[in-house]
Amino acid sequence: MARSLSSLLLKGVAGLPAARSLRTAVAGSFYHHGMTYSTNVTDDPDTHEDFRPVSKPVRSDLSQEAIVEQDVKKNPVMIYMKGVPDLPQCGFSSLAVRVLKAYDVPFSARNILEDPELKNAVKAFSNWPTFPQIFIKGEFVGGSDIILNMHQTGELKEKLKEINGNQESKE
Repeated sequence: MARSLSSLLLKGVAGLPAARSLRTAVAGSFYHHGMTYSTNVTDDPDTHEDFRPVSKPVRSDLSQEAIVEQDVKKNPVMIYMKGVPDLPQCGFSSLAVRVLKAYDVPFSARNILEDPELKNAVKAFSNWPTFPQIFIKGEFVGGSDIILNMHQTGELKEKLKEINGNQESKE
């Protein structure tokens, strides 16, 4: 009984128009001002064939490098991380998100785990090998350790001052 009920529920959710439209979007996950947009479609060769998508994701005309450049220029605070801000998939990404949220500034994020090409493009763009990577006002700042240090010294508050009028820390 419980098994058939859960099966029916999952089939019902998968049939919704919103769930179907996600399959045709650009691969990856993007977090923008509190909203997470994720297709969770990947062509990762390490993924077991049972979990690979049946259809290929539609790609935009922009190269991954151009997407990174556009993200960094258009978003006052941009974080490339493992997971999404509401569900980070590593402790360093979680720490960076918690520090940024303490300032109540709008920020955008992309999940680098969903797109290996994006991950490599971000590394090449910043010339930095690890994640998360945080950009503020178009400038690469660093990872979670640097953001935490800047928070502790008050430097982050100054850097974020112009982004949002009420960026006071909630602590």
